[in-house]
Amino acid sequence: MQLVVFVVVLALGKGCFSCNLKNVSIPMERCGQEVWIHTTICEGLCCSQDPVFESPEEAPVHKTCNGDWSYEVKHIEGCPGSITYPVATNCHCTTCNTEDTYCGRFHGHIPSC
Repeated sequence: MQLVVFVVVLALGKGCFSCNLKNVSIPMERCGQEVWIHTTICEGLCCSQDPVFESPEEAPVHKTCNGDWSYEVKHIEGCPGSITYPVATNCHCTTCNTEDTYCGRFHGHIPSC
């Protein structure tokens, strides 16, 4: 029965396996003023293959929550220059990119939920 529930959750894309846009506010200080940047980021978990046997020839397939990004500019009144910040436009699970992310297996202790 547990397997059926797990398969249904995966099929519906709900539960802990989701990669979605999330609104965030980030405080920044510029020219002595505190400014809040309101943007979106990608948040969530993606299904990954984590085999019991680790093969030196074949790396496991890890998926990460990434997205497409654009950049916006915020001008602050009375302050020269501006703040350029990233904005996620959509999110999706993609294969982990080893050029900018550690994609190996975590060998530390992970406490249960």
